[in-house]
Amino acid sequence: MCAHVLVAEDDVMQAELIRRSLLAEGHTATVVHDGRAALDAARRLAPDLVVLDLMLPVIDGFGVCRVLRRDEDIPVVMLTARSEEEDVLLGLELGADDYMTKPYSPRELMARIRTVLRRSGRDADPGRREDPVVRAGGLAIDPVRHEVHCEGTMVECTPAEFEILLAMAAEPERVFSRRQLLEVTRGTDRASTERAVDVHIMNLRRKIEADPRRPARLVTVFGVGYKLSGGRG
Repeated sequence: MCAHVLVAEDDVMQAELIRRSLLAEGHTATVVHDGRAALDAARRLAPDLVVLDLMLPVIDGFGVCRVLRRDEDIPVVMLTARSEEEDVLLGLELGADDYMTKPYSPRELMARIRTVLRRSGRDADPGRREDPVVRAGGLAIDPVRHEVHCEGTMVECTPAEFEILLAMAAEPERVFSRRQLLEVTRGTDRASTERAVDVHIMNLRRKIEADPRRPARLVTVFGVGYKLSGGRG
């Protein structure tokens, strides 16, 4: 089973943890951080499931769920730090397929997602890609085997380098700030700093660029950060 999951979570670290867990399960993921972006992405991408935090800015999760149930037919798993019975009941009345309160186990969340996908029939599409590998800019990054290939050649990466490449390949052409890439490496390199991100990028360029002094893949966007250029595929 490979599904496209939209993650609407304003906590950047929580969203990244969910995204990594989804990739490890063989799914693809799109992450947004406010309710308006969630509705726009749901209409544009038609995901198989939405993981929806209730405490979103702009439009809260209740409002997003209400619109999704009115206009779309997409399963919803709600997440919230609020465990009051009224909130649970309202979320379910609005049509949420499942509801989890924080803190939660990523493993349990993945199990809930599998159950909802199975129940909704979203896992039954024989044409759906079952390959968990993320491909972009001539790179193939396997989150299950923890392998990176560049133009077909295996590339040895440290855990922090791997997480940086995986995050950037999932959203090619997106510009990541050093702070955002630092958050990506938190689970593998807790002592890292924003300066260390520059070192990781420099080392990655030595491994995946034909000419590290003139990078064509890991491109610097001056005054902002870095992006992986080349698009998907």
